[in-house]
Amino acid sequence: MAKTSSDTGSKKPSKSSTKPPKTTKPPKTPPPPASLLINAWEQDPGASAAADGGTLIQRSVTQLSATPLPTKITHPSAAPAAGVYMPATAEFRYWACADALRRGSDFWGGLIAGVQWQVGATLPVDLDHGQDLNAYYDRVGLRFFHGSVRGRTFYSGESPDVVCHELGHALLDAIKPQLWDAASLEVAAFHESFGDMSALLTALQLPSVRHSALAETQGVLYRSSALSRLAEQLGWAIRQSYPDAVESDCLRNAVNSFSYTAPQHLPSSGPASVLSAEAHSFSRVFTAAFFEGLAGMFKAQPSQDENGLLRASHDAATLLVAGIGSAAVVPAFYSQVAAQMILAAKQQFAALSYAQALKSAFVRHGILSPAAAATTETASPRGMAEPAAELARVSLSVAEYGLSDEEVHVYAPSQAAQLAVAGGARGMGSSPDTAPTDAARAFLEHLLRRGRLKPQEEKGGQTRGLVARSTAPDTHETHTHELRREGKDLVLRRLRIDCGPYCTHH
Repeated sequence: MAKTSSDTGSKKPSKSSTKPPKTTKPPKTPPPPASLLINAWEQDPGASAAADGGTLIQRSVTQLSATPLPTKITHPSAAPAAGVYMPATAEFRYWACADALRRGSDFWGGLIAGVQWQVGATLPVDLDHGQDLNAYYDRVGLRFFHGSVRGRTFYSGESPDVVCHELGHALLDAIKPQLWDAASLEVAAFHESFGDMSALLTALQLPSVRHSALAETQGVLYRSSALSRLAEQLGWAIRQSYPDAVESDCLRNAVNSFSYTAPQHLPSSGPASVLSAEAHSFSRVFTAAFFEGLAGMFKAQPSQDENGLLRASHDAATLLVAGIGSAAVVPAFYSQVAAQMILAAKQQFAALSYAQALKSAFVRHGILSPAAAATTETASPRGMAEPAAELARVSLSVAEYGLSDEEVHVYAPSQAAQLAVAGGARGMGSSPDTAPTDAARAFLEHLLRRGRLKPQEEKGGQTRGLVARSTAPDTHETHTHELRREGKDLVLRRLRIDCGPYCTHH
């Protein structure tokens, strides 16, 4: 059965200008009327390796249309009346998703002023786009799905972990839109990592999550816990069909021992126990380094309690956004973001040892080599140019792939690196630089190998011989990229950021 907690987020009444008599206690704040409360999941409907057991919380109803970062559930088209509904009802699913969306918008919107969704002022959300164990963002909105496993139906839009992950994709697209079409394995993985970091940071805004995380880890935040285990229920559902595709007790765990290797030197896919170039798999390196850095920032707090953890989460998110905004889009994108975060920590939080905490975490996970980390001691973030709005387009010869044209135009990770930093090599030293065109070719071939490139239709409805995915659902399109004719050029364009199980394994 689900555990129940209380987290209404109700506001305290304003203080009266007239003090009550000393013999009279001030009245307690009355709870909100029942019609203004809803049930929601705290983090996820699942718990550890089980498909259920998540913690229910009661929350005050909020408005999705409110600023900052308004959203709107467009399917279903009408919102049910607010109320304390129980799980496994359509009304509960609606309000559980709505609460998670508002949590994410409030958290990120409070840190980033003036940011607007790529789709416009309001982000549309489809709560049930079809049958699949999946969720995605496609520059039209967020899409969630349902899937049946062993007689049970699961809804991805019911999980705050999944909802805040997908919201993270839309947010990163708003912050740095040139990442969308970047032909880069590392950039694609960073998008997934940002989604997971969004889920973790948004969860930490709940007092009950901070309390439980500190109790479970005994104050050592970088330990496997309910906080670090993401999307337990979806992980359980995927394991029933693909036992090695995800972690044994969740979808992905932010606590792991993976270390950086340039993704073009990794296999295109593999079981969850190994690191691969697949975006969700490779994302775990940056997520773990960030989470370990957050744990170090928490230790740097004057008070290592729930308030200290709340402050650390806000500061870590602030530095993450600063790092992303300043980072050049290059093949080794992870190291650029990491180095810029360290520089921002030195500049914005000089009184705290945040820079050292981040440096240690990024070196331990290989995102920065020791030599690269040392360069941040003397580098300065001031005077750095704002990255270009769009990446440079380059042509790749692709005659050997049997495509309709002999060359394809791609948006290569080719900005000028603002910092001379790199990840660690397997043995010692720094990883060698990768040319932007080589990184782009590796990305294109990765799409071909995994069947993620939409087949090109020819006359008579025939398609060219691209790799097919027999496990992909036929209820909707799941390719992530297409080759689009733009004038005389054939251009690689992203269609969506697909977060279903077939991205993690098949």
